[in-house]
Amino acid sequence: MLYGLLACVIPLISATALTYKLAPNEKACFFTFVEEKGAKLAFYFAVQSGGSFDVDYTVVGPGDKVIMDSQKERQGDFVFTAKETGEYRFCFDNDMSTFAEKMVDFEIAVENETRAQLPSKQGTSPEQTSALEESIYKVSGQLSTINRNQKYFRTRENRNFSTVKSTETRIFNFSVVESGLMVCMAGLQVFIVRFFFQGARK
Repeated sequence: MLYGLLACVIPLISATALTYKLAPNEKACFFTFVEEKGAKLAFYFAVQSGGSFDVDYTVVGPGDKVIMDSQKERQGDFVFTAKETGEYRFCFDNDMSTFAEKMVDFEIAVENETRAQLPSKQGTSPEQTSALEESIYKVSGQLSTINRNQKYFRTRENRNFSTVKSTETRIFNFSVVESGLMVCMAGLQVFIVRFFFQGARK
């Protein structure tokens, strides 16, 4: 019975999770189709690396209606109700960056509000069936929360790693420049000392 309910619940949710490398001055759009009014659309994204970890985004519904948009956002997690059936467009714009590539993790999920009905089984009361169904949906909600927390910590880990890597590169470059200056100063001192000794001999 438990597997039967899970089999009924799974088709209600359609999700796509991707990682995309956004080139400088590039605008990339991704599409999903909603077949029923009132369906829930969940949209999550996070910039994992590149530049200042920010990106412009736009969500456009059927008829080119802008549902939401913002600029220079590091991450976002939104849920809204689809008021119309049709194609929805989710776009990322890296027009602000001239050289920096952005690595963007995102997920688009379509969830229908209609709950699946558990097939009745002989000897099982409606109360037991309802309690089991509520438990399944409760576990599903908790798993979604865990999944979002994992994404959040993964984003923090990637950003911290990128910051450490950038700092390491800067320290190395500074050390190279500092070593070069020390060699130049040493050479200049030798030249000055030799110049004074040559002048004294004359």
